[in-house]
This record gives sequence, C-alpha cells and structure tokens, in this order.
Amino acid sequence: MIDFRYHIVSLISVFLALAVGIALGAGPLKETIGDTLTGQVEQLRAEKEDLRAQLDAAGTDEAAAEAFVAASADRLLAGSLADRRVALVLLDEVPEEQVTALTERLRRAGASVPATVRLTDAWTDPGLRTYRQALAGTLVSYLDAAPPADAGTQTELADALVQGLTGADASAPDQVSENAATLVELLSSGDNPLLELAGEVTGPADAVVVVAGPPAEPAEPSPTAGAEAPGPDAALAVLDAAQRISEGAVLADGPRTPESLTAAVMGDGERSERLTTVSRTDDVTGQVVVPLALAARIAGENGHYGYGDDLEPLPPAVQLPPVDRTPVSPGEAAGEGTTDGGGADAGAEGQG
Repeated sequence: MIDFRYHIVSLISVFLALAVGIALGAGPLKETIGDTLTGQVEQLRAEKEDLRAQLDAAGTDEAAAEAFVAASADRLLAGSLADRRVALVLLDEVPEEQVTALTERLRRAGASVPATVRLTDAWTDPGLRTYRQALAGTLVSYLDAAPPADAGTQTELADALVQGLTGADASAPDQVSENAATLVELLSSGDNPLLELAGEVTGPADAVVVVAGPPAEPAEPSPTAGAEAPGPDAALAVLDAAQRISEGAVLADGPRTPESLTAAVMGDGERSERLTTVSRTDDVTGQVVVPLALAARIAGENGHYGYGDDLEPLPPAVQLPPVDRTPVSPGEAAGEGTTDGGGADAGAEGQG
C-alpha cells in the first residue's frame, strides 16, 4: 500500500524539477532560449514582409496587365463585329457591372445589343415541370423550324427563346417578326414567367452571347427536388439552340472549374467541336475576348479561350463580310429557310 511518505517524495520531486527549470531558464539558458525565440520571431516577420511584397507586386502587375488590355481594347475590337446585332442571354444572376462591360465591349466591336434577357428560376424549377411542358406545346406552334417531336421540353423552350430573339421580318429585316414577338411575350409573361427582359427588345439579333453567372455555392440536397434538380442540361440546351439557330454563339463563362459550364462543354467531345467558350469574363481580359471569339465563331472558327490547360489566350483574327439586310418579299421568303449561318451546324447538333 502506498503510504504518505511516497506522496511527500513525489511532491518534493515535482517542486525540485520546477525549481531547477526556473533556475536554468533564468540563468545559463536564459540567453540561449531568448535568442532562439527572438530569431524565430524575426524570421517569421521577414517572411511575412516578403510575402506581402510579393502580393503587392503581383497585384500591381495584374492591374497593369488589365490596364494595358483595357487601353488596347478599341484597337483590338475595332470593326470585328461591324453592324452585327447581338443578344445577351443571362443564364442566372450576373453582376450588373459585368453585363454593362460585355455590352460596352460588343458595341466597341461595332455591334449593337438589341436585347438582354435573363432566364428566371421558373426555367428549371422542378415544381413547374408540368407548366413548362404545357407552355412548350404552345410555343412550338410559333416556331419557324420546330425541333423533332422527341427533342424534349428544354430543347423546345431553348429553340423558342433563340427564335424569339433572332426572328426577323423578311420584308423589314430591322424588325422582329410577328412570331418572334409572340414567343418572347409568352416566355416573359404569366404567373410564372420563364424570361425576364432588361428593357425593350429593339430588333432581331444576328448572334447570341450566353452569359453564365458566378459559380454557385454547393447546395444542400433537397428531399423534394428528386431527380429533377436543375443541372447544366438546360443551359447547354440554350447554348445548343443559340449556335444552331443564329449566325453564331459564344458562352461567356466565369472561372473554369470542374463544375463550370465550360467544363461541361469541353467534357462533351461533340459539343466541344462546335460550341465556343470564353472563361473569366468577370474580368476585363475575358470581356475583350468575347467579341473576338464571337466574330471567329460566325466565320466558322470554333475554340475555347482563356488561361489554363486546353485553352487558347486569343481567337484567330477574322474579317467578316458586310451584313446583307435586303428586304425579301413574302413570296420569296416562303421558299427560303429562316435560319442563318449557324444553321450549317444543325445536322451535326445534338440536343441538350
């Protein structure tokens, strides 16, 4: 049995060790420990200052690069989209300053922007699936070129959207056709509008820029969403339709991540060959590239632009032919197709 003397000896040992530590720390080892700690603090302080200097230098370099691109934009863009009309389709909430910057870059390239529209949550809300199916059935009757019967609701809606934005009156090419106006009206009205208009649609578009918003935060699984939770399919259907029905289309995306729409396009071998993407259009470099990429796509050059693996920094230089908006009489229009340059891709195009 452990007696009281054992506890006394244990306590004496503890206090003795403490006393020795204090004596050494305050005596022979004082300078060594102090110097070591001081040296480590000074090293950490120096590393911090060095990292701060590197960060400041990187920020200065980036600001200088952006300033150079912004200053060079007019020279790079001048005439690249002369007299083209380009609609902006926002897939979700896109910062207003980004939309303004893209619009300004397109205008400096010589284009006009007759329509800017945004897809609302109703476009993919699982609870409105039946409503969208019924609406799509109505929209199809106004399409100049209806998709196959088995194309699916998302493709029918996407075709209606793009034809609504690009449909021109053959006898007055600067005005939207009656069917096109009806399509936009049906999509943007009712208790659950699928489309939100940023101002009046002032004319038909020749080409389309599809703009993706900032990367979304991962959502918590919903017990009611089931298998119909929104994914990239609806956005890809819009991009498919924009390329197939208009003269040409470009995806203006944010940073390229595994979850980005650019990754979805480039991960699909068939789509990657015919759909053009531009990454990082949330900064000035990407915004300047968008009009150049659109001009290249109208000219038949497809690519994926940005910085990173499998991305090109700049589209090839192209010279687009002048726009022909010669009015066509009703009799002549009846024997002609309604789609423009993008229609060449229709035979090879899959549905999203």
